[in-house]
Amino acid sequence: MVFANFAYLFLLLLLIPYIIWYILKWRNSQATLQVSDASIYANAPKSYKNYLLHLPFILRIIALVLLIIVLARPQSTDRWQNSEIEGIDIMLAVDVSTSMLAEDLKPNRLEAAKDVAASFINGRPNDNIGITLFAGESFTQCPLTVDHSVLLNLVNNIATGTIQDGTAVGMGIANAVTRLKDSKAKSKVIILLTDGTNNMGDISPLTAAEIAKSFGIRVYTIGVGTNGTAPYPYPVGNTIQYINVPVEIDENTLTQIAKTTDGNYYRATSNSKLKEVYEQIDKLERTKLNVKEYSKRHEEYRWFAIIALLCLLLEVLLRNTVLKKLP
Repeated sequence: MVFANFAYLFLLLLLIPYIIWYILKWRNSQATLQVSDASIYANAPKSYKNYLLHLPFILRIIALVLLIIVLARPQSTDRWQNSEIEGIDIMLAVDVSTSMLAEDLKPNRLEAAKDVAASFINGRPNDNIGITLFAGESFTQCPLTVDHSVLLNLVNNIATGTIQDGTAVGMGIANAVTRLKDSKAKSKVIILLTDGTNNMGDISPLTAAEIAKSFGIRVYTIGVGTNGTAPYPYPVGNTIQYINVPVEIDENTLTQIAKTTDGNYYRATSNSKLKEVYEQIDKLERTKLNVKEYSKRHEEYRWFAIIALLCLLLEVLLRNTVLKKLP
């Protein structure tokens, strides 16, 4: 426990003269009714009120102490700490070309991929995970991180149209490799998801696979889309019409990429199949990572304030009921 306004705690010293004043005042107080000899009352039984006589003052002191603590703003400990966890380094390379809007998966390929990726991330809380997006070109949406709350927000923001359209599979792999090549993790993995064939980019997919292999990175490739044709939304005026477009996935190239890097190729023709693919990849080996964690500050004054208020209310109640003094 730490205090944001520690100086306010010095106000507790002011309670010392207040307590001394109360004691002296009590000793010097005179009874309202004076008699010459009170020995007759020496053996008289004491009322429970005699034991509660000083309770209102005690409650007031407790309330004042708690209110001073509230002013000092108690907070939970705020610190950095190093911890060792089990995990691997993973880059998710996701195709965001416009063909990912096809609705053979529900609600469409991209949204299905985002939902399953989010579940995958939630299931691996100890892993360093990052995101690379690619279409006609590629960029890093999120570098490797164990802050999965930030990562999940970025996954939700993935959309088509953010970069030039096309399918640059090689660029997607190469971009992910740059994020993993300096990693000290025993296991480094790229999970590549695409629904098309490579038609853009300065690096061919197989060349990118060789680069990944040289850095000890395994690539798991996923071809997403049904067999045959898929319904694709096409805007016509103010309406949306659907046309059936052929599903063209270069499974041969995706298989070679996986084989070159000692990974696996998977085909996901439905939402359930896509989920099964990620569940299989979820069984990857794990390795130890050193992580620096930050604990946030939390204000802890509420209970002090509530107890102080209850003490004041109880004092007022006692003074005006069982301990009420008559003039």
